[in-house]
Order: sequence, then C-alpha cells, then structure tokens
Amino acid sequence: MTDQPTPRPQALIVEDDEKLTVIFTQALKQAGFETETVRNGQDAMDRLAGATPTVVVLDLHLPDVSGATILQNIRKDPRLAKVQVILATADAAMADAYDALADLVLIKPVSFTQLRDLAARLKT
Repeated sequence: MTDQPTPRPQALIVEDDEKLTVIFTQALKQAGFETETVRNGQDAMDRLAGATPTVVVLDLHLPDVSGATILQNIRKDPRLAKVQVILATADAAMADAYDALADLVLIKPVSFTQLRDLAARLKT
C-alpha cells in the first residue's frame, strides 16, 4: 500500500487588480496552497457554489457582485462554514464594517511577506 500525498489546501483569490492577483497567488503558493483566481464577484459566487476552499482572499470592491455580498453569502452557507476569509481592501471603513465576519482583514497595500506568513498560519 503506497502513501498518497496529502492534498494541498485550496485558496480562492477574488481580486480584480491583475498585479495583486499575481502577488497574492505567489504568496499563497509559497505558504503551501493550491490557488485559483477569479476577477469579479459573479465568477466568485459561481465558483463558491461548487467549491469549498480552505481560504478565500477577498477584495471588497469587485465588479458585478460586491465582496461584502460574497462574504455574507459565505457566512450564511453551512457548507462554507469552515472557510477562512481574508479581506484585502484599501477601504478602512469597509474593513471595520465587515471585520466581525472575516478571519483576517488586511489593508492594502498588502505585502507579499505579510500575506504569505498569515496564510501559512491559517493553513495549520
């Protein structure tokens, strides 16, 4: 009987800024996650309808469906109850408003090292 490798935890990155998606993807990969990126809120809603990632990195200001709506839907869905959500936003007031629903709140600009280290802690 051969040992199967432990599957890597999954991270869904929901961010419309292309440069930030690259940074977030690399940081999460270095922290040991498999990553997937979606660039708008509707695609995120569609993806979360069929996937249960370990972590969602979520921008609050997105095209189509807001990050706030996505966060509220994640928290209402029993299937997604264990999903950890990292909010990444430049809007400190919105961050404060949704802090209680998020596992972590990062105010942009977010450094590569900051996200990598925080994501590694969530993985364990």
